[in-house]
Amino acid sequence: MGCGKHYETGNCVCDILKEIANAQHDVVENCCSTSCEQSISDLLGDTDQGNGLDTVPVILYCEGNCEPFKGFGANPGDIGDMMASFYFRVKRVDDDCCAVLELLRDPDDTSRNPDNPVDQDTSPLRATGICITVDLNCFCHVTCLPAVNAF
Repeated sequence: MGCGKHYETGNCVCDILKEIANAQHDVVENCCSTSCEQSISDLLGDTDQGNGLDTVPVILYCEGNCEPFKGFGANPGDIGDMMASFYFRVKRVDDDCCAVLELLRDPDDTSRNPDNPVDQDTSPLRATGICITVDLNCFCHVTCLPAVNAF
């Protein structure tokens, strides 16, 4: 990786998500045109001070089949209203590569269970408050989207 903190977990997906989680944490508590490093740089305001960005949306790909991972959850007020997303905000990553991810969705997207990332509405992606816990050792690839304001 070209910039930021480096982690040596032996799992590149875990390493990049740790860096994203730390960068987002710094922002919320206050190369290429598209890449994880560029999104982190944009989030931190390295290219534009005070840009209002707080989230690097990520898509994860499962080890073995390389299919995009889809998470499911529901808000506590209505567990009958399940929804799914291929897009996530990294909340935290522990030393064992266990991560808490928040589902990101377009609030106006009427499809609660999209078939693939291309079918899911993404403008705008917003934090849902729905979090899942995953083992990052089960993923082989991460795609970072440009940083957004999800709150």
